[in-house]
Amino acid sequence: MPEVPTSPSVAMSNPLLTENSKSFSVKSDWAHWSVLYGASGLFALICAVFLISIIVSSIPAWHHSGLSIIYGRVWSQGSNSFGALPIIAGTLATTAIALVFAIPIGVGSALAIVHVLPARLRVLLSSLVELLAAVPSVVYGLWGLLVLAPWFENTVEPGLASITGSRFPFQAPPEGVSLLLAGCVLFVMILPMIVALSRDAIAVVPHDQFEGALSVGATKWQVVRKVVLPGARTGIVGAITLATARALGETVAVAMVIGLNPLFPPSVFSTASTLASTIALQFQDATPLQVAALGALALILMAMTAIVNWFGRRLVRGSTFRAGVI
Repeated sequence: MPEVPTSPSVAMSNPLLTENSKSFSVKSDWAHWSVLYGASGLFALICAVFLISIIVSSIPAWHHSGLSIIYGRVWSQGSNSFGALPIIAGTLATTAIALVFAIPIGVGSALAIVHVLPARLRVLLSSLVELLAAVPSVVYGLWGLLVLAPWFENTVEPGLASITGSRFPFQAPPEGVSLLLAGCVLFVMILPMIVALSRDAIAVVPHDQFEGALSVGATKWQVVRKVVLPGARTGIVGAITLATARALGETVAVAMVIGLNPLFPPSVFSTASTLASTIALQFQDATPLQVAALGALALILMAMTAIVNWFGRRLVRGSTFRAGVI
């Protein structure tokens, strides 16, 4: 007796097979979502424990000095005076110096890599950017201390003082190791990050838009200004935000070239200190109260980084809304 073939439609209409398939699908989805929720919950727990431990460790310092930790002008471990305002100013100043140079050079380099350079040179420069991004920070610090510091002391800082007539902020005697040198080392450190992330953001702007704008008579600069940069704005803002957070929290390289002077720097040629470098170099021989004060510095640094991230997200959301995506 010949076999009667079973068609796929008949097999699929089998209630037993359909029920087993649904049961397997439900179990698979449950396992999938359990893993995702578990991973996200673990991440949230780690962040909460980390933040709470920093807050708890800094409580004795807040009890001792109150909010004067934020606005106080004297930081002295010997007398247990914990005024971090000069250190906060040094952190912001080094980051500002780095960003002043890194943003135009980084975004300009990214534009050149995507739209100007020939393919062979584009690959070479992209590889160089990725190589610089992988260099450890201690190497940058050593380079700044051994190579840049003597050059700054003997050439750069005297030249700037001569050009500006020793006016603010170039009025102090050249010291080599200084706020300016720390900002320039930071500039070199965050430049690869801005170039790489901006390059990726610019590269995803549709090439048809670029060619279409050129075909109607726009110059390349007009296309870049009116088409490419608006289209890549979100990625570029994200790159600048990440670079700013990196500059705020850099420790080893800055500690090697800034001079570690917890006073208000009267000039960019003066020595100064940053939050991260102060935490790293004063932690070893600190008393319990001083450790708590360093924990307060860590909390302030985290708050500054969170504000930068929040501001970057606001800029991204604003640009996305204006572009009509939201």
